[in-house]
Amino acid sequence: MITTSRDPSSRLKMFAKEMKLLFPGAQRMNRGRHEVGALVRACKANGVTDLLVVHEHRGTPVGLIVSHLPFGPTAYFTLCNVVMRHDIPDLGTMSEAKPHLIFHGFSSRLGKRVSDILRYLFPVPKDDSHRVITFANQDDYISFRHHVYKKVDHRNIELTEVGPRFELKLYMIRLGTLEQEATADVEWRWHPYTNTSRKRVFLSAE
Repeated sequence: MITTSRDPSSRLKMFAKEMKLLFPGAQRMNRGRHEVGALVRACKANGVTDLLVVHEHRGTPVGLIVSHLPFGPTAYFTLCNVVMRHDIPDLGTMSEAKPHLIFHGFSSRLGKRVSDILRYLFPVPKDDSHRVITFANQDDYISFRHHVYKKVDHRNIELTEVGPRFELKLYMIRLGTLEQEATADVEWRWHPYTNTSRKRVFLSAE
């Protein structure tokens, strides 16, 4: 289930619609005046596996929360460099096939945890699916890219980016679900002021 923060701009609503199309079987819900607890209860009652909430600052999507139901965890990401399908002319329709997933650079324990949280948002694809979603980690920024491919001949394939594209940066994982913010234990949190070195990275072991 995908929803937005309260009083979303038209641009955030558009981004939520595009996010819905990324995940096969996802639904989008207008936030309205619903509080977080009511949202989570409704999702649990209807067998929703994950609740995704997108946030904005002045019309630009800046945050994504992924809460796994019914027991957690909940991962908090900063969003940056968002390019929506809406911003690119003449893209055509988006494939609704179940996508193949590529994860690159998630070699640490935390990286494996994050890749699992993202992987389980998607169903298992069929072998003949021509849709590919990539999460590529570099220096703890996760680049999200979405392509379809077609075989040009028996040796070559042609990749076409279909969007949207954005970067994610993890800043916290909590053990509970979204409405338990006040009581759930923090599993991991990014501390910008306690890095022993500027170059320290967390999601990869390199």
